[in-house]
Amino acid sequence: MALERLEAAPVLATLEELRARIGARFPTRGLYGVSGDLLILAGEVVTSSEINRNRISIVRVLSRVLIVAVTAATVVLLVLAFRSAVQDGPEHGVEWLSLLESGVNDVVFAAIAIWFLYTVPERLRRAESLTLLHELRSLAHIVDMHQLNKDPERLRATFTPTAVSPTLGLTFEELEHYLDYCSELLSMIGKTAALCAEESRDAVVLDTVSTIETLTTSLSRKIWQKITVLNEVRRSAGA
Repeated sequence: MALERLEAAPVLATLEELRARIGARFPTRGLYGVSGDLLILAGEVVTSSEINRNRISIVRVLSRVLIVAVTAATVVLLVLAFRSAVQDGPEHGVEWLSLLESGVNDVVFAAIAIWFLYTVPERLRRAESLTLLHELRSLAHIVDMHQLNKDPERLRATFTPTAVSPTLGLTFEELEHYLDYCSELLSMIGKTAALCAEESRDAVVLDTVSTIETLTTSLSRKIWQKITVLNEVRRSAGA
């Protein structure tokens, strides 16, 4: 059974639905704006993948043509150098060693040039992917900042605020939905990052995607701990 790809369309559709759900409950809160930023960024990931696919194909063809040209030029130069050495070569062995060293250097430099040209397409793809992944990682931390001061303990009847305590302004039900939306946004950030890996097998890109997924999972775990505490507080309050 063939493994299925992570398709962009369902990810975008889920993000649009999540944004609509957040807007229905919290249209004036910053979390609604963050969901819009994530939707835009996911669109950029999809568009970038399509553009890169065409651009990389062109760059790959050009790099292969240049590789053939470099290889052919190196072979021609070596053949000419060998012919010249045979016809008008030096008489002493030390001078032959100098010619051999020069030929080896030419081969080494040609190999470096070929490797550089061969890896150009993947390096271009990597640079674009890492830029988008950096933005996704930043967005994950922004989501975490939005839920950071949403402490369920502040809904306890025994909670005594200080002069600098932030205003929660949420009921038990609203806070649960808010935290749940934060968790879903973090999950969708991980899925959007995974879209970057669908078009790449680059080890650096895959490692960055894995790091972002680990980050979002860790942040989401903290949110669910808050939801657990919230339910305990609600039961104790009889709400």
